[in-house]
Amino acid sequence: MASSSKKVIYAALAGNGLIAITKFIAASITGSSAMLAEGVHSVVDTGNQVLLLHGLRMAEKPADEKFPFGYGKEVYFWSFVVAILLFSLGAGVSIYEGIKHILHPNVIKSPHVSYIVLALAFSFEGAAWTVAFREFRRTKGPRTYLEAVSQGKDPSTFMVLFEDTAAGIGLVVAFFGILMAQLTGNPIYDGVASVLIGVTLAGTAIWLAYETKGLLIGEAANRPVVDGIRKLASGLDTIVAVNEVRTMHVGPETILVALSVDFSDGLVTGDVEQTITSLDRLIKEQFPNVGHVYIEAESWHRISADSIGEA
Repeated sequence: MASSSKKVIYAALAGNGLIAITKFIAASITGSSAMLAEGVHSVVDTGNQVLLLHGLRMAEKPADEKFPFGYGKEVYFWSFVVAILLFSLGAGVSIYEGIKHILHPNVIKSPHVSYIVLALAFSFEGAAWTVAFREFRRTKGPRTYLEAVSQGKDPSTFMVLFEDTAAGIGLVVAFFGILMAQLTGNPIYDGVASVLIGVTLAGTAIWLAYETKGLLIGEAANRPVVDGIRKLASGLDTIVAVNEVRTMHVGPETILVALSVDFSDGLVTGDVEQTITSLDRLIKEQFPNVGHVYIEAESWHRISADSIGEA
């Protein structure tokens, strides 16, 4: 999974780096605020890809005494930072430049340069988007696209897809803004396009931040995994009841499981140990992403009395 995510990010990084250079050259020639906004957008996206790669690299560090469950959540932290940067820098600069251009409009020079750059940028973005979309479609399984985003545990893949989608929308908006400014002779349309690009980036950033927040705090495994673990535990003759199944993703590919079960009365210590060992093995065989399993013996009657819900 990590290697696939890196492939998507490297493709986006190469595309955004080339796009940023061409957009800034076009902005300096034409004086277009929409093109400048797009240049800033591409620079932010390039920086974001670097941060995501850094997060994936840090997440691969082995567990140690300070972080006994590993560094998997590094991916979630840096993904959240990416959302913040996309909102503050990408959206903020685009909206600022757009408002400034609306208040103090400048006539766009050599608009054909912008069209050429936009066409090249759309080609680069399209190639990067295709790589990200294919990988996302491969990993989503039978779920819908919205379900795959809300239930996904590796934000790096869908973040790149979101960014590339926002970039494509921004290019279309920039094209029509420059075209309207050229056809009407009113450069305000160029500034309006820059503001719309900023709004698009802001909306994308807010959605990304929302989806990443749950993972950063400690999101549970998907329901099929939780139900599957409960079924495995309930299937053992030495377990009377499964009280709670608590799960948490400590990384895109690592799940922590805490079980509260009621063992059969009369079991000796050796039987309990054998049950725990067997259940640990069964869970990890059926769900390879489960890295840690903790089993607590607790009476079902006590759980009922305390009214503790299942997480």
